[in-house]
Amino acid sequence: MPRTTFQRMIFALLTVIITVHAYVFFSLYVVNGLDITQITQMGGVPMFGTNLPIWAVVIIEFVCAFTLEMLMGSPCSFRLASRVFDPRSTHPVLFETAIICTTVALMCPAMSLLAAFMYYPYPYMPFDMWRLLANWLKLVCFNFPFAFFTQLFFIQPLVRKLFKLLFRKDIAQR
Repeated sequence: MPRTTFQRMIFALLTVIITVHAYVFFSLYVVNGLDITQITQMGGVPMFGTNLPIWAVVIIEFVCAFTLEMLMGSPCSFRLASRVFDPRSTHPVLFETAIICTTVALMCPAMSLLAAFMYYPYPYMPFDMWRLLANWLKLVCFNFPFAFFTQLFFIQPLVRKLFKLLFRKDIAQR
C-alpha cells in the first residue's frame, strides 16, 4: 500500500505507535504479572538494571521497534512475501496477509531478543547467556501468538484504515 519512502515511514510509525503500547502493557501484565499499582510501588519498570518510568520504557521500545521495522521488518517481509506470491496477480488481501505474517515472523523474535537484554535482571544476578536465551525463548513463546493475532486482526486493519484516511488523495490518483 505505501509507495514512497515517506509513506513507508508514516505506515511504520502508525504501526509502531499502536504496537509498542499494546506490547509494553501485555508484557508487563501478562508475561511479568505486574499491574499498574505494583509498577508504581516499585518506582517504575525494571529495565537496564534500574527502575524507569513507564513512559521511558515506551519511548525506548518505540525507538527500537521503529528502527527494526524500517531496516528489517518492512523491506524483508515484502521480499519474502514476494518470493511466495506474485504481488501483481495475487489478491491484495492474501498478499497483505502474507506480508503481515512475515513481518511478525521477523519482528517478534528480534524485538523479544532486545527485550530479553533490556529486561535482564542485571543488578540481581550475574549475566548468564543461558538465562538470557531462556528469557528470549519465553518472550517469543508469549509474544508470538499475541503478535500474530493482534497484527492480523486488529492493528494492521486499523493502521491501513488510518493510512487510507491520511493519504486518500494520493491513493485516489492511482
